[in-house]
Amino acid sequence: MTGFWDLFWWFFWVYVFVAYLMVLISVFVDVFRDHGLNGWAKAAWVIALVFLPFITAIVYLIARGRGMSERSGRGGQELHTAQDDYIREVAGVSPTAEIAKAKSLLDAGTISQGEYDLLKSKALAR
Repeated sequence: MTGFWDLFWWFFWVYVFVAYLMVLISVFVDVFRDHGLNGWAKAAWVIALVFLPFITAIVYLIARGRGMSERSGRGGQELHTAQDDYIREVAGVSPTAEIAKAKSLLDAGTISQGEYDLLKSKALAR
């Protein structure tokens, strides 16, 4: 029968191992995401990660961590933009349709010219 501390240490080392695997996967993904690296540099990083994974991951995070963060943020922003565009496309409401609707409300006298300009600027900002 194992004691509490044996179980505690087992969970701790499983946690450390999973965190280590996540770092390795993040580094591999970033190496291939970076379009500034040429093929030889990518190959060198991958070979280093295979043969000296712990040291290479630490060196990569220190040397290229800031760029890794920027590439990840840029990728997230591109994904967000693509999702927004898809949602607008599926919803069927384009900025042109919103402006046309606002124009019809202006022509009907329901809204003022200032309100129309505000609606138009909001539609164009999307």
